Amino acid sequence: MVGFGPHQLPMTTQPLLLGGHVRVGLEDNRYYERGELATNEQLVARAARLAEELGRPVATPEQTRELLGLRGR
Repeated sequence: MVGFGPHQLPMTTQPLLLGGHVRVGLEDNRYYERGELATNEQLVARAARLAEELGRPVATPEQTRELLGLRGR
């Protein structure tokens, strides 16, 4: 699922409910809420908070690299 602009929050929540993975960032959405410019830190913190509240643990950087088949630093 991909959500841009005002659709990013619902489209971040839906995959979490369905057992999927999410990513967020300023590439997709410049606002945290209407009229308030976002930072990547805010968007990531909100996605992590949603995941935790929905009982979905947040992957560590090492786990994420493994899921994506990337080599470590």
